Amino acid sequence: MTTTSEKPTATPVPPTAEDPQARQTPTHRFTGGLPWIEDAGNIAPRDARVLSKLFFDRLRNLDEGTREYQYARNTLIEMNQSLVWFAVGRFRSRGNGEMEDIVQVGTIGLIKAIDRFDLSREVEFATLAIPYIVGEIKRYFRDATWAVHVPRRLQELRVDLTKAREQLVGPLGREPTVVELAGHLGLSDEEVVDGQMASNCYTTSSIEAPTDGVDSGKTGANSRSYAETIGAHDPAMALVEDFHTLAPLLEQLGDQDRRIIEMRYGQELTQRQIGEELGFSQMHISRLLSRLLTRLRAGMLTDQ
Repeated sequence: MTTTSEKPTATPVPPTAEDPQARQTPTHRFTGGLPWIEDAGNIAPRDARVLSKLFFDRLRNLDEGTREYQYARNTLIEMNQSLVWFAVGRFRSRGNGEMEDIVQVGTIGLIKAIDRFDLSREVEFATLAIPYIVGEIKRYFRDATWAVHVPRRLQELRVDLTKAREQLVGPLGREPTVVELAGHLGLSDEEVVDGQMASNCYTTSSIEAPTDGVDSGKTGANSRSYAETIGAHDPAMALVEDFHTLAPLLEQLGDQDRRIIEMRYGQELTQRQIGEELGFSQMHISRLLSRLLTRLRAGMLTDQ
């Protein structure tokens, strides 16, 4: 998964002696008067809270797009990555092997919180950031992780059904029925069934996955994939119905007419060979075949 331009970048390195402007741009000037932090991602959360206030206070006085502004903003992102990991922990069971994507989505929420935070309101940054991060992750699950697109109403109903099931399993000691789920949520049975069907669209399985419970890492005579159980297209199957319709029509033909049909289409003889076999001219055989085929075709269309 790729993120937008809001994806946090690495902490910029201060100018070195090789930089022509380094001699004229001291580190404290490059950082906008803020302390230089070499590895902001390893700062303890308690220290990050204190430093964040300092960086936010300086950030609002810097011009957006300047090197000083970028340093302050990037450092805030790195210092507060622990908030992203804290929020991501709530969705660990829903990650489906995509935890890296979820972390990046959560980081986008963190960036939005940083850009909207106002230190003058005297509210802790984490109080604002966590809802932004969680909201961004929920939006990702809602819009990007469904294998098949379903209406928003059914996506939300899936969540309600999951919560209702967890609440009812304990008291009932078994899985709740559709009627019990409908009564608990104040919905109709049909709505609950629609929600359950929509839940099947949340994830999909590969047709190469084993279908018989055999460990996918093992091979054996009984191991097969779902793809191997799918029949291939057989063009001859389309002729089965025609053959069933044609059989009684052939029974109605005379012996000579049936023999001509069998020799032409069963033995695949030419009209000349059929004529020689029956003692007729090729032209006569051609007229007989044309008449027989017209009769059979009309009979098949009439029966259908």
